[in-house]
Amino acid sequence: MTQSDPSELLLSMFKAGIAAAQPAVCLPQHLPEAPRGRLVVIGAGKASAEMARVVEANWVGPLTGLVVTRYGYAVPCARIEIVEAAHPVPDAAGLAAAKRIMELVAGLGADDLVLCLISGGGSALLPLPLLGLTLEDKQAISRALLASGASISEMNCVRRHLSAIKGGRLAAACYPARVVTLLISDVPGDDPADIASGPTVTDATTCADALAILRRYGIEVPQVVREILESAAAESVKPDDPRLDGNVTKIIATPQMALECAAEVARIAGIPAHILGDAIEGEARDVAKTLGGIALQVARHGQPFTPPCVLLSGGETTVTLRGNGRGGRNVEFLLALAITLNGNPRIHALAGDTDGVDGVEEIAGAMLTPDSLARAWANGIRPQDALDENDGHGFFGTLGDSVVTGPTLTNVNDLRLILVL
Repeated sequence: MTQSDPSELLLSMFKAGIAAAQPAVCLPQHLPEAPRGRLVVIGAGKASAEMARVVEANWVGPLTGLVVTRYGYAVPCARIEIVEAAHPVPDAAGLAAAKRIMELVAGLGADDLVLCLISGGGSALLPLPLLGLTLEDKQAISRALLASGASISEMNCVRRHLSAIKGGRLAAACYPARVVTLLISDVPGDDPADIASGPTVTDATTCADALAILRRYGIEVPQVVREILESAAAESVKPDDPRLDGNVTKIIATPQMALECAAEVARIAGIPAHILGDAIEGEARDVAKTLGGIALQVARHGQPFTPPCVLLSGGETTVTLRGNGRGGRNVEFLLALAITLNGNPRIHALAGDTDGVDGVEEIAGAMLTPDSLARAWANGIRPQDALDENDGHGFFGTLGDSVVTGPTLTNVNDLRLILVL
């Protein structure tokens, strides 16, 4: 690689990470054997429609089903119905789809098989509230959680305990049919209970845990929500529940897989690649200071790695909303990284969400170059002011450095790539 094309290398690495997690690559080999009875396919998430299409293409017997995906992420299927709904804040379309999925699996027999296709985004796409709660309650709590700085694991703990379909309840509704769940992980640690809030797996967390999270982040909820969480009605399906015995759960794509494929692109180009972690969490701007400090140490002192090299990381940072900008945890990370690096001429970076959507923008992320700060000042943009306003998309959009992929039809969380020359 020459120093004239660092952005091209980073973009190629990002695309390789996304390609590694495509359902057509990772799903067919995990399909179950045909059941004696019916095969019913259900699912939810940003990758679920593409997963359904791959199932149809590789399944020779009869099947029926319904999956729900994010608006704009539908793909044509012949036998599995695809429904679109809102993400990250749920809407009525998601509520209706969740009700229909529960109706679809009701009354199945022991010879029937439910194939459940789950990927990131499923929590918002299956907003079926417990009895006594409304969609409006779920929407308000979702907005508060998203703005609070809570981790995805904490958010999903609360969601599981306010849902009539998550936290194993969907699998319980399928009983006595057997359930095979295929998961594309978008969560740090790849815990199935946290992927779409675990609709088909048991949950070891409790209502008390959910209440503690709400208190920790000062999230005010209606009295009915608090009463439900204080009652047994809100408990999720626990690990000793016999209705889920014999079910199979397989994670078919992970952030680590994407990182390894992205790293291989760098190595082929002659640049050593170092994966720092696949489950890095924390405030985006704090993670940027830490990783920026490591990158500067590499550039200045050749420690802990000798340049040129690429530092890769995955996981899901959080953003505590303070301003009124256009958000996005990856662009928030990059903007804070730019300030930390202060125009170091040897460091380039890219950060993006592998689903193609960073925050609520139809933008995957952005590219950071050594002259990003200088170009921002030349455009009358104060970088620190943009960070204070959580306006990463506005910052990089003005510079023309946004990374736009469109719907990627998969989701293995964020990829952060820092190239030190």
